[in-house]
Amino acid sequence: MQKIELINTLPAVFAGADVHSEVWHCHVTLERGRRYLVTAESGTGKSSMCSYIYGHRRDYSGTIAFDGADVRGLTIEQWCEVRRRHIAYLPQEMRLFAELTVLENIALKNSLTGHKTRPEVEQMLDMLGIADKANSLVGKLSIGQQQRVAVVRTLCQPCDFFLLDEPVSHLDEHNNRMVAQLVMEEAQRQGAGIIATSVGNHLAMDVDHILKL
Repeated sequence: MQKIELINTLPAVFAGADVHSEVWHCHVTLERGRRYLVTAESGTGKSSMCSYIYGHRRDYSGTIAFDGADVRGLTIEQWCEVRRRHIAYLPQEMRLFAELTVLENIALKNSLTGHKTRPEVEQMLDMLGIADKANSLVGKLSIGQQQRVAVVRTLCQPCDFFLLDEPVSHLDEHNNRMVAQLVMEEAQRQGAGIIATSVGNHLAMDVDHILKL
């Protein structure tokens, strides 16, 4: 996948409203290999945008297209391929399993993709300062620690785009930089684009474009 387009896209809840945005009701092209920061105020639709791109929701007008093809025409099998190979998504709510350990949560994805070796996973955990939590239950971790686990899990996948919804909202400056470094290094290895959203605490990466919702 080389590009994602949002063409006059607007959440249904905003229909008829006077919307001032660089994304909604515009033609936005997100290109593979580029880095995008989508800044937003709460309630302006950043998580909705991510859900639309990932195919979880369809309550919008306009068009979202992958390489020129309207996503509304994708079959279930094609969506599975998109999520398996083309878009690695980190939702704001993380969707970790509290009753599983850190390594077990990561293995749920990595065992399917085979993208990272066990030493590579452990190295990422170490870089993010949570190597000592590898065998701890995720439900026992702080929100900031859980966020770092979710980032590592997201990186255990081949993709053309990393779609990250508030990936560092609970992290301090140091851990933000470490997460940004990991994400940028993995994106560079894969030639992938990065689409990160934020309502305040931005992912500390160099960006090609900043878009305001």
